[in-house]
Amino acid sequence: MAEHQHITAPDGVAPGNGFSHVVIGTGTLVAVSGQIAVDAQGELVGRDDPEAQARQVFANLQRCLEAAGASFADVVKLTFYVTDVAHLPAVRAARDAYVDTARPPASSAVQVAGLIRPELLVEVDALAVLRA
Repeated sequence: MAEHQHITAPDGVAPGNGFSHVVIGTGTLVAVSGQIAVDAQGELVGRDDPEAQARQVFANLQRCLEAAGASFADVVKLTFYVTDVAHLPAVRAARDAYVDTARPPASSAVQVAGLIRPELLVEVDALAVLRA
């Protein structure tokens, strides 16, 4: 498990809600491509359901991290892409089931006009650092 330094509120910066503004780590970088709400067979999970899609996305992220020998404890940055910011509470709830909410990764959220498939509502990518 990586030991990262989390700075939730640098001097002069308001604390974030559920994320660290800065995470410092030393080691091997693991980049996980944006994960979408499809199962192992490539079938959509949760049509019109941002909660189901977010849960599938984070399950996929966990599988990808494990393939690299990493876990969510190693994640230093998450980027959320949503087709509607109203989906962010569902994404955050799914995230909170996987990350240490006392030491959350740095995060960004972006509302996009669309994702690679029109039925997708959420995509999340991750950066992790494995301890050297």
